Amino acid sequence: MKPKNHLDLAADGLIAPDYIDAHGRPQQVSSFTRERLLGLMQPLSGSASPLPPAAIFRQGEPLALTPVLFAAADWQLTSEAGECWSGRCAVGETLSLPLLPDGYHQLTLEHEAQRYRCCIIVAPPRCYEPAALLAGESLWGSCIQLYTLRSANNWGIGDFGDLRQMIGETAKRGGAFVGLNPLHALFPAEPESASPYSPSSRRWLNILYIDVNQIADFQQSDAAQTWWRLEATQQALQAARSAEYVDYRAVTRLKLEGLRLAWQQFRRRGPEDAETAAFDAFVEAGGDSLLSQGLFDVLHAERREQDSDCHGWQSWPEAFQHPDSAAVLAFRIEQSDEVRFWLWLQWLAAQQFAGCWQLCQQQQMPIGLYRDLAVGVARDGAETWRERELYCLEASVGAPPDILGPLGQNWGLPPMDPQAMAARAFEPWITLLRASMQDCGALRIDHVMALLRLWWIPQGESAAEGAYVHYPVDALLAILALESQRHRCMVIGEDLGTVPAAIVDKLRDAGVYSYKVLYFEQTSKQAFRPPAQWPRQAMAVTTTHDMPTLRGWWRSDDLRLGSELGLYPDKTILAGLYRDRQTARQALLRTLLRSGALPSRQRFQRGRARMTGTLSRAILGYLAGTQSALLGLQPEEWLDMATPVNVPGTTDAYPNWRRKLSATLEEMFSDAAVDALLAQVNRGRKEVK
Repeated sequence: MKPKNHLDLAADGLIAPDYIDAHGRPQQVSSFTRERLLGLMQPLSGSASPLPPAAIFRQGEPLALTPVLFAAADWQLTSEAGECWSGRCAVGETLSLPLLPDGYHQLTLEHEAQRYRCCIIVAPPRCYEPAALLAGESLWGSCIQLYTLRSANNWGIGDFGDLRQMIGETAKRGGAFVGLNPLHALFPAEPESASPYSPSSRRWLNILYIDVNQIADFQQSDAAQTWWRLEATQQALQAARSAEYVDYRAVTRLKLEGLRLAWQQFRRRGPEDAETAAFDAFVEAGGDSLLSQGLFDVLHAERREQDSDCHGWQSWPEAFQHPDSAAVLAFRIEQSDEVRFWLWLQWLAAQQFAGCWQLCQQQQMPIGLYRDLAVGVARDGAETWRERELYCLEASVGAPPDILGPLGQNWGLPPMDPQAMAARAFEPWITLLRASMQDCGALRIDHVMALLRLWWIPQGESAAEGAYVHYPVDALLAILALESQRHRCMVIGEDLGTVPAAIVDKLRDAGVYSYKVLYFEQTSKQAFRPPAQWPRQAMAVTTTHDMPTLRGWWRSDDLRLGSELGLYPDKTILAGLYRDRQTARQALLRTLLRSGALPSRQRFQRGRARMTGTLSRAILGYLAGTQSALLGLQPEEWLDMATPVNVPGTTDAYPNWRRKLSATLEEMFSDAAVDALLAQVNRGRKEVK
């Protein structure tokens, strides 16, 4: 069987020749763009196998495939549980396999003195759904950006200790979950690279979320406690804690100093110590991926010390750009203790996060924690350093031009190569899901349309010069359902923006919950969607990390800020957006009145309603009454905050991913108004039929 070349791939529709823009008009993709993108992908293997790397079936489907043979061959099937079958397959014969349970099974074919393997993946029809949702309950929870939390105890950034407090307070008020921003590993040697959606790796955790005071070796270290009591330490701590924005550089410096002192204490433990044994087991289980993460963090720190303009592995000396090079091996041996320190930090983070999950279970929260999976990784981080053949580093993903972004969007994240994923029997996707579904009851997949297609932009070109590259959506969804059921982790797909019709039914049928944002649920100039018409298989929210807060939206603060930052150079378009916002406010008021969420018309007759506590409670009450199974509330709504946490399209012009909450956890949960609001929401969810 002859492998396909690039032209064959284009003919198969891997790269779409056209697309429908935000105005509903068809747009052609230039042949130049298509050829450039095709040239970036991993070529198929020159030696054709009679079997695909993986064959995926839904439970109940006949397990049959036809090997491409030129002579009869012997086959052997081994189930995941170790059960074996064997037989012989003739040329052109369809190989019918016995019924298998959900899981990963291995088919081996011996043909002309060669052995070929195929992973037989059998998947359930749908993702996992918690019993409470299947029973018809309507649940709510808190949705937080963990770094924004203030508390009496943290070190200037929200941490896993704060998360424990958030879990307890949310559960006490009837909440079923606490939703989180991506907790992915970032760049400790470059603290200002703070976006959780542009991580170094999606497999490992951000070590800045470690609660240092919880660590036994920090508590037991005389040196650490002496350092902790120093006036200089306490002054630095108070400065970081009281800052309006997260001072990532100061927080990183403080935490690493305290963690290094705790590490010196940990190193005194003997090999038979239970904590040492647990750490060693964690390192062994983490394998090459964890080791590469630790090595990357140490190398990155060293290179940054020597050259502050060194931003990632692609700017390192050639000898260090390859993780399996002799230079890296020598560095690993020379810096073995430092590397183990960074592996230990990952272990601490994983331990503390697992403790948060255990607390959710103790509190009997129906969902507990829900994690967020970013759409990609940074071009110059640990994951691309280790897995560069999996990523197309000379392209980035983004979005085509639309009404709000006439130039399109370039997110600067290199895309995964769908050819490389398939050639590896989807192991990268399986591994990513397993890491992401660890210690949580739900996973939110950012930009879930990426399972079907991603907008690829060739390096050096504008976002408008990109094209949609298609992914094997059926295979990815099947594996998602399998891992979801195994981890008992439900899935929420962030399906905002232009959602192709081809994926809507697939997501619904696979049990992936939709993501419904209030601002986008305006059904006409006169009304928003009535509560009874919100879809059941969905999570309702007021806003997201990329959008204005409720107060900011009501006052059009996002439009004013965007104009000041140069995001709306076309004044005519901006004026239209202001008019649309005024219309939306009026439509929402009418909907609130019709639904009974607003008890009286008196204050809102003239269409000049200000955002007040009464109006804010009415909006959240309206959302609490929707039919959607899940409702996520942000503390920014309880605290009536106006400033956003992120302004898309900006880098240095706005302090993205740094803005903290306006109150500490202690202040927030001792506020009678917050208690009354959450009690109202809890009652509203219980009344949904």
